[in-house]
Amino acid sequence: MRGAETVRTTRARELRRGQTEAEAKLWQRLKGRQLAGHKFVRQEPIGPYYADFACRERHLIVEADGSQHAESQHDQVRDACLRSRGYTVLRFWNHDILTNTDSVIDTIYASLHPEPPPHPNPLPARGERG
Repeated sequence: MRGAETVRTTRARELRRGQTEAEAKLWQRLKGRQLAGHKFVRQEPIGPYYADFACRERHLIVEADGSQHAESQHDQVRDACLRSRGYTVLRFWNHDILTNTDSVIDTIYASLHPEPPPHPNPLPARGERG
């Protein structure tokens, strides 16, 4: 078991060192609990996969995707596996991360803090006008 952990840790370190420009830009906005106090980690091993970014406490995975991910069957299988482990997976194109970072961050924030469902207008109490 110890050997498998070492291999996974070594691989995660390699992936962090080889990050893309988009991953580096996104990491600048996620690291150090900058996003509403939520801790994100990079290249988190989860099952047989490595998540680009993960918020463990909220079971949220954020992926930065290049063109090789367009219509990827592998990504569909991967996402299904991660969802079966209780994670929500958000995917963003590298181009969007690089050119529209604030919108990407807003989407991640919204996923961390979902709006409560809208409540129908309550009926007025007896004797009150509605």
